[in-house]
Amino acid sequence: MDLVWFVRYRRGGGESSFADWELASGLDAWDAAPAPARVGKLLFETVTQRELPVSQVRLTTNLMHWGYGVQWGAVFGLALGSASRMRPWQAPLLGVLVWLASYVSLPIAGVYKPIWSYPAKTLWDDLSAHLVYGVAAAAAFRAACRS
Repeated sequence: MDLVWFVRYRRGGGESSFADWELASGLDAWDAAPAPARVGKLLFETVTQRELPVSQVRLTTNLMHWGYGVQWGAVFGLALGSASRMRPWQAPLLGVLVWLASYVSLPIAGVYKPIWSYPAKTLWDDLSAHLVYGVAAAAAFRAACRS
């Protein structure tokens, strides 16, 4: 999924290397932080009742981004139980479910606007990247079951 977003970033004129882009190099403000970081900040501050310093924006971005993706992959694997139970339609369905979960939970958290507020192209760009995520997560699950 991140490769899809990175290719789009570069086609749009972005110049950062993949590593810098992936690890949010240069990110130094909560206002510029992507959704995963803002959710992490909200969770931290709600639980601890302390402000999360801006020095933690990159770490929070990466922990939440990767943690969320791994968590959904684990749920997928646990739900299936074994690769032999996996069907081809389940991989893109996982992507659709993760995408929909974001557009339900993130507006509630105040991170996204309601889904109907976004143009169709924005929704398609996001959905198509999540479809790739679903296929990649299913492939990773299948590979892990072979080990």
